[in-house]
Parts: sequence; C-alpha cells; structure tokens
Amino acid sequence: MGVDMKAPAKQSLGVGLLLCSVVILSVVSSVYGQVQTDPVDTTGLISMWYDLKQSQSLTGWTQNASNPCGQQWYGVVCDGSSVTEIKIGSRGLNGNFNPSYFQNAFKKLRIFDASNNNIEGNIPQQFPTSLTQMILNNNKLTGGLPQFDQLGALTVVNLSNNNLTGNMNPNYFNVIVNVETFDVSYNQLEGTLPDSILNLAKLRFLNLQNNKFNGKLPDDFSRLKNLQTFNIENNQFTGNYPSGLPSNSRVGGNRLTFPPPPAPGTPAPRTPSPSGTSNGSSSHLPLGAIIGIAAGGAVLLLLLALGICLCCRKRSKKALGDPEATTSSRRPWFTPPLSAKSQSDPSKSIDKTTKRNIFGSSKSEKKSSKHRVFEPAPLDKGAADEPVVKASPPVKVLKAPPSFKGISGLGAGHSKATIGKVNKSNIAATPFSVADLQAATNSFSQDNLIGEGSMGRVYRAEFPNGQVLAVKKIDSSASMVQNEDDFLSVVDSLARLQHANTAELVGYCIEHDQRLLVYEYVSRGTLNELLHFSGENTKALSWNVRIKIALGSARALEYLHEVCAPPVVHRNFKSANILLDDELNPHVSDCGLAALAPSGSERQVSAQMLGSFGYSAPEYAMSGTYTVKSDVYSFGVVMLELLTGRKPLDSSRPRSEQSLVRWATPQLHDIDALARMVDPSLKGIYPAKSLSRFADIVALCVQPEPEFRPPMSEVVQALVRLMQRASLSKRRSESAVGIESNEPSETSL
Repeated sequence: MGVDMKAPAKQSLGVGLLLCSVVILSVVSSVYGQVQTDPVDTTGLISMWYDLKQSQSLTGWTQNASNPCGQQWYGVVCDGSSVTEIKIGSRGLNGNFNPSYFQNAFKKLRIFDASNNNIEGNIPQQFPTSLTQMILNNNKLTGGLPQFDQLGALTVVNLSNNNLTGNMNPNYFNVIVNVETFDVSYNQLEGTLPDSILNLAKLRFLNLQNNKFNGKLPDDFSRLKNLQTFNIENNQFTGNYPSGLPSNSRVGGNRLTFPPPPAPGTPAPRTPSPSGTSNGSSSHLPLGAIIGIAAGGAVLLLLLALGICLCCRKRSKKALGDPEATTSSRRPWFTPPLSAKSQSDPSKSIDKTTKRNIFGSSKSEKKSSKHRVFEPAPLDKGAADEPVVKASPPVKVLKAPPSFKGISGLGAGHSKATIGKVNKSNIAATPFSVADLQAATNSFSQDNLIGEGSMGRVYRAEFPNGQVLAVKKIDSSASMVQNEDDFLSVVDSLARLQHANTAELVGYCIEHDQRLLVYEYVSRGTLNELLHFSGENTKALSWNVRIKIALGSARALEYLHEVCAPPVVHRNFKSANILLDDELNPHVSDCGLAALAPSGSERQVSAQMLGSFGYSAPEYAMSGTYTVKSDVYSFGVVMLELLTGRKPLDSSRPRSEQSLVRWATPQLHDIDALARMVDPSLKGIYPAKSLSRFADIVALCVQPEPEFRPPMSEVVQALVRLMQRASLSKRRSESAVGIESNEPSETSL
C-alpha cells in the first residue's frame, strides 16, 4: 500500500515542477520578446536621431542602442517588438526627415508627433499605412503635402504653421475617409478645395486659414453631419457661400457671396424629414416621437414638483427667521472670501489690507489665514495628485455680498440670468454724476483720452481735490447690458473684485442713459506701451522687474480663478491690460468685463473681448470655447513678451517669426537659442538659470492642450521661487541699487 501512495505523490511533484518550468520559461520569453526591438525599427530611429542633429533633448536616444523599446527612448512607444508611437514634439529639434526610414521601417507606426520644433525640409511622401495621427505643426517644413493615397487609417492630420506650398490632390479625400481633424492652416497652399472633401463623413474640424486657396467651395456641406469647426479665413475663395456649414464658421478674408436675408415675415424654409417626406405631410407621429413627448412631460412634471417643494422650503425658512431667506433668495454670482470684520458688520466701509510684497505676507494677511485654497504641486516638482494647502493670495477686505444674483458671464460655466432690482446703497462703489465726470475729463476731450478697448474709451479724470481717476465710457453698441438694474448688478459684482494686483473699481455713473465705470488711476501706463512703444523707458525693465510683473499678474489671475467662487474668467488678458504704477507693480484691468460683452455664443463673446488673435488659445480658434486654462495660455503669451520684447503678432517680421508663440516655442528648451531670443534691451544682464526656469514656465502655459497647462496657483509658486532666488542674490550684491542695477550672476541662482 505504501508503494501505491508514493507513486501518485511523485507524479504530482513531477507535474508541478514541469508546470513551474513552463511558467518561468513563458515569463522569460515574454519579457525577452517585449524588449527586443525590431532591428529595422531600431535602425530607423537611429537614422532619425542623426537627421535631427543628435539632439540631447531626446533623452535615451543613442547610436549604440539595440533595444529602444526596452531602454525607454524619449517619446518612443512599442507594442511587442514594433515601434507604434513616436512623440517628440516641443523638444527644440533641428534638422530634417529622411524619407527612407518611413519607407522601410515603422510598419506598425500609429502616431507620429514632431510638432513645435524647428524641423526643415520636405515632409516624407510615404508613411506606413498603419498611421492614424500625423502631427507636424509649428515647424519650418517646406514642399508639398505628403501622399495620402495609402493612408486610409488616418484620423488626425495637423500640418499647420509651416511653409508648405502646392495644391491639394483631389484623390486625397477619396482615401483618408476616416479623418476627423484636418488642419493645414498658416501655410502657402493654393488651388481649389476638391469636392471630394465631402467624402469625409467623420470630419469634425477643418482649418484652411491663412493660405492661398482660391476658386469656388463645394455647394453643400450638409453631408458632413459631424462637422463642428470650419475655418477658411484669409484665403482667396470666391463664389457663393455654401449651405450646411456650422453656425460658427469663420470665412472672413475671402470674396464669397452671401445669400440675401429672407423678407420680413417669410417663414424659415422647412428641412426634409428623415423619411424623405415634408415635415407637414405626415398625419401620424412615429412611435419614437410619442415616447419622447411622454418622457418630456414626465420630466416637466417632476421639475414642477421640485420647484414647488423648494418654494415651500424657502417660505418655511423665512418664517423661522433664517437669515439667508431674504427678500431676494438669489445668491451672488461669485463670493470672494470675507474677513471676519466684514462678516460681522456688512455696513462698514471697505477696509483695505496692507498690500504684501511679492513673496511675503503682511501682518493683516496673516490674521486672516483661515481662508485657504488648495494648490497643486509646484511646477518643477511635477503634477502630484495630492494638493498642498496654502494661505490665499493677498486680497483686500470686502463687504459682505448682498443676496442677489449678478449678471453671469464672469463666473465660468454660467449663463445669463435675469436680475432683480438692486439697492444702490448696497453697492460697494461710489455713484458719480455725469456733470462731475465731464468736468474732470474736460468733457471727455481727446487730450484726456488715455486708452481705447473693445468696450469703449478710457479718459483721465482730475477732480478739484486733486484726485486723479480713470473713467471708462462704455460703448452702448459693445455692451449687452442696457437695463439699469442689470448694469448696477454688474457694477456691484465688479466692485467686489479687489486684489492688490487688479485695477480697483472706484465708482460708476448711470445718469442720462450713460454707462461709465470709474477706476483707480495707474500712472505708468501699460506693459504693452512700456515694452513696445516707449523706447528708452524700457531700460527700466530689468530682468528682476520682468519677473516681478509676471508674478503680480499671475497673482491677479490666481485670485480670479481660484479664490472667487465660481471662478472668474478674464477672457481679455494681454499686456495692454496690465497697468503699471510708479513702482512698476502690475494692476490687471478689465477684470470681469466679460459680463458686459454682447450676448450670443461663447465664440461671439470671446471674439469681442479678446481683440487680438495673438493671445487666444488654440481651443478658442477650434471651437470658440474659453476657460480659465485659456487665460493661462494668454498669460504665457505675456510672459513671452517679457522674455523677448516682441509683440504677439508682428507682420513687419519674416513670415516664420510673425507669430510669437509659433516662433518662440520650439526654442524654449534650447539654451543657445534661448539666449538669442532674449529681449536685446536687457543687454545680456540676466542669470542664465533664471532665464531657463522662466522659459520652462512659459512652455507649460502655452501648451496646445488646455488640460496640460498648469493652474495659476502653480505658476505663482514657480515665479515666487524665481523672485526669492533673485532677491537673495541681490542682497549679496553690493552693486545692486534700484531697478537699474545689474542682475545677479548665473552661479548665484
């Protein structure tokens, strides 16, 4: 019996050992197979590295490697032994592409992204048939478009901001029928737009802006059901404006003929029903429509019941003496943090806190440290998931907000609201008479004009007591707010926006149907004037002063985005809206004026407020949307102005340098190129390390994708560290006197 028992045991042990061996061999084989890159792909990558001047920014890339997939080459993604993705955008790359490695290697390549570099030469004419995304925008590529004939898998084509020439092959769009994004804007392409474009049933985004396309457009785009963005601005198209285009289409700068508007009282033309019959010919509703109507009725009844319940609840609160159940139950559109003093006694006047310095806190601020915001990890430490709690930025003590809802449009994601009557005594701003403002501005004379923007003109006003203020005269045609109560609601909301780095609203005027806003007067003018138009005065803008201006402006946006609730989107952030006082402290103007912009789609509002394309984020150009992350992009453009001394758009420069972001972005990670692009007025007096860190912040702020841009609190902390290093070095330097002094050395930072 003992023999019979041991035999099965030995068999089990043998089987177990065999299984373990198989598992181990499988794991080893699997791992070995994953890291052994296809030799042809390896050769292709090494050849590409040589063609890109053996750039050190491509970390891990080397001529001696045999397994790029297993050695973590920057931007290289593999599936097994095959390279499937090459993402080398925004690395400051120079050189060109040899078409041979796309013909022989990378047979399974799906994504090729080399955007935002300085790559020259022609685009290779042949790519692997597996390619789904070709992203080569913002380079110096020349020649014609690549051959799309074999690339039926493509979904994204972005070749914008290059120097491409030639025509479009009509056969292109018969092959790349899966394309969703097609962007060849800002090139020198010409010829007609082929009718085969209508074969792209999945197309959502089409941008042909700023080329030399001509001829007639296809007559009817209604076949492109998914088309959301259509931009052909600044070409030479002629003929009739096509039907079936999205309502937000951008077609300016062409010679199109638009259909005449329908005569008054003419009903809108009917659209065909899905069944092919006219809308009025069917005598029975389809089953789906009946179900939809029934469901809609049920939802309506549910909402009505909820509304009744809420009304009853509010009445009961009021009866029980609930302090929040006031005559108007509407909440203000944003609620800045309140000091304990203002909460206990709302009737008291505004108590301004001492403005703290650029990286210190005043005593009064430390007392109100209970108001805190969450701040993401600093820029140079990566984007950690766990936020760090910090004290809120410097703000002035505010009055308690009255219980009403102001015009929306400042708070992100809110729609227009109907406003109740406003009690003027609760408005935290002084009412002025038209007569007083006329006398102070010399009847709004041209001599007193100090600025003009999208909402109206700004005049210098000097009063008999010697006080000097700035009066913004709102152009009625540029404002959606005509009703007096609506305007007062906006005024009250604007008066609550109080921060050391925002221009303070002092008063207003509504007499005789006038709409005027009175602001504090900031003596030194705008950053735009000082950088681009003041000549010798720019020598005052030393490197440390530029960081100081960037930091103060960042604090203002941080306050709007992360202290105000809901967040306030500026929508018009640019150097012309950064005012400088005698000590060159920045005061951001036009905060909250988005509430006065014309009603309509987000695109229309943003177009009125932005005024300059050079500051607008890519998502605005694509879809017309504007968020706090769009403000971050605009801030990055202003930082580029401080860095280079150049305008965001400058038609006097060579074509490749006219767009500041397009020209500068590829150079931000190249130390030598960075030194060449610095504002010449600095005369080389700046620390190289500080310059490099400044450029790193810029690169993050002007990321094409909004989700990759940092929040302003993170930008503030990075700039604070720059200022702290500069201040420490300055204290060590005996020769540093005033803003004209020499900057700290590179080694000190």
